[in-house]
Amino acid sequence: MADVIIVGGGPVGLLLACELKLGGAEPLVLEAATGEGRAARSLGLRSINARSLQSLALRGLAEPMAAAQQALFDELSEYRRPGAEDMIGLLVEFTGKRMIRGHFSGLPLLDESGNAEYVMLKQHDLEAVLAARAAELGVEVRQGCEVVDVVQDDSGASAILTDGQVITGRYLAGCDGGRSVVRKRSGFAFTGTPPTMTGRTALTELADPGQITSSIRAPGGLVTPSLVPGEISTLEFDGGPDDRDEPMTAAELAGSLSRVTGLDVRVARLTTGIRFSDNTRHADTYRKGRVLLAGDAAHVHSPIGGQGLNLGLQDAMNLGWKLALAATGRAGDALLDTYTAERHPVAEKVLRNTRAQVALMRPGPQVDALREVLAETLRLPEAHEHFAVMMDGTGVDYAPFASGHDLPDGRALLLNAGPAPLGYEDRVRAESGGEGPGVLVRPDGYVAWTAGHGDLGEALATWFGGMLGAGRSTGAQR
Repeated sequence: MADVIIVGGGPVGLLLACELKLGGAEPLVLEAATGEGRAARSLGLRSINARSLQSLALRGLAEPMAAAQQALFDELSEYRRPGAEDMIGLLVEFTGKRMIRGHFSGLPLLDESGNAEYVMLKQHDLEAVLAARAAELGVEVRQGCEVVDVVQDDSGASAILTDGQVITGRYLAGCDGGRSVVRKRSGFAFTGTPPTMTGRTALTELADPGQITSSIRAPGGLVTPSLVPGEISTLEFDGGPDDRDEPMTAAELAGSLSRVTGLDVRVARLTTGIRFSDNTRHADTYRKGRVLLAGDAAHVHSPIGGQGLNLGLQDAMNLGWKLALAATGRAGDALLDTYTAERHPVAEKVLRNTRAQVALMRPGPQVDALREVLAETLRLPEAHEHFAVMMDGTGVDYAPFASGHDLPDGRALLLNAGPAPLGYEDRVRAESGGEGPGVLVRPDGYVAWTAGHGDLGEALATWFGGMLGAGRSTGAQR
């Protein structure tokens, strides 16, 4: 029996699996889609913000991430769209110069020092980086395994597949997206606000490519050509999609492009397309017994601002080491409860700012004026910093983040406070870092204790459970 069944093999599920494996637990990833079925969800570019990059750097993934971005930029180097005012073009330029920290409803948040951390990737490129790490760690991933039900009792949780097969683990984590089967079948409340807009992203060929060469914000909505050749997005404030599950047609995309631009746009070919909205909902808790949620399974919102993937990656970093300790008997429910306590408020803030960003995207002279006022406000250093830390993820405040340290094996770091206490060597690595107070850094990079602020033994017991021997031996390789 696996320690943790992970339903969903996207970036969040893969990262969670890696974190569990490093923590000494045995995960099993169940992914419904096969290679072909995963292609559509890689439309568009995904932004990886500063905090996510810092988190991945803890595990030695900074270089693979940078290499993946460079490979993408090299692949697209010959594709240039005229118009320096184009938002996507500016994002690419500033990303290459390490000047972009994100954007708020299309208003760039820049760092002129050239030290900003920001990466743009296709989702399948990010998945490739994480899948390679999962394979390196020996994580088992099964594709083509569609979960239709979830049951649990006091001893474990089970995923039931379409063919009736039952797969059981000590815990089960739903990383299966906004329409999560795990969330629905496990009875999590999922409240929020209904959609007000329909977004479409498609890989297509226009009959007249010269009609749309840069982003257009018009009375009918928005059109944005992607950096990726042939990709284009539209946004209409029409109350949300009625036919999200139906395949997109060339006629549908042409109609949307024409309504937004006021032009007679014709689509010569449509390869694939997806719809999205600003449906905004949040699970009341991230844990019910032995079932937990992460990523879009726990929270959905507009993709404007590019925060959803980062929010999910941070869920995985927060949950992974905690769930590994619980699943191997070294910690109890109190530690797992800190997952919801820490991550739920973070998502609440993201849901709030994405609603605000959607409001700033609406067409009309009043919103145009509001965007101009906000652009002026963002020139004030304090206001700029406020929005920048909101969007790059560094404003998370449940604990200070200790950047600049390497935690490749997933253990916590005890710095300048002597050797790792007896019985915690499997979870804590000790180092002497020269001058500075003693500090205990959690596996996710956040500070759990500093000298002079509480008792180290209490901090260890709170965050890392009982001493070795109190639970099951993990057999983890250190």
